[in-house]
Amino acid sequence: MKYLALFFLLASVVSACGQNSLSTNSNEVTDIAPVEVNKDSLQEVRIKSKAEAAKSYLKTHSNFNQRYAILIDMHMNSGKKRLFVYDLDSMKVVSSGLVAHGSGSNTEYRDSLVFSNVPNSYCTSIGKYKIGASYIGNFGKSYKLHGLDATNNKAFERLVVLHRYSCVPDIEQPYEICNSLGCPMVSENYFLELDKYIAASSKPLLLEIFY
Repeated sequence: MKYLALFFLLASVVSACGQNSLSTNSNEVTDIAPVEVNKDSLQEVRIKSKAEAAKSYLKTHSNFNQRYAILIDMHMNSGKKRLFVYDLDSMKVVSSGLVAHGSGSNTEYRDSLVFSNVPNSYCTSIGKYKIGASYIGNFGKSYKLHGLDATNNKAFERLVVLHRYSCVPDIEQPYEICNSLGCPMVSENYFLELDKYIAASSKPLLLEIFY
């Protein structure tokens, strides 16, 4: 009888454990292996979300080009293509390239940046920009930038512009690229690619830097 009682006790414990592991109660943690998330998919979702927000913004700002927006994802490493020309009609990326951030935005952590709107901070400023008039400066043809948010409304005063520079590579690499003094700075060749969209437009393009 002692062994029979022990058998029924063990059977009840095994049954209870089985119920817990198979429970469908959403408040309980089940023993299921986590699904690995594709980082590229997260990036795509983040950029698409920004593109949808840009499209919505432009609908109430008819003075801008309604088809194209330039999106810069500063959450990505600078050695990766993180500047995207987005076609808001097809909701697809039509061009992408490397872009530098300001040296003042660097921290001791490789994948972390800080942002500032303060003059002489050499930081990148996040927010929406209007791409303004072109001019010929120290880096050849460049574009003035007008900050549209509280986080970047001193961009024009800070001389933050969209320009090219020889230190920025054309090809992705596993390490960080050179820094600017706060400007979104692209390679010599990629500037020519961007200029096809900017110069051909009769209305200014929206550029947004986000993190």
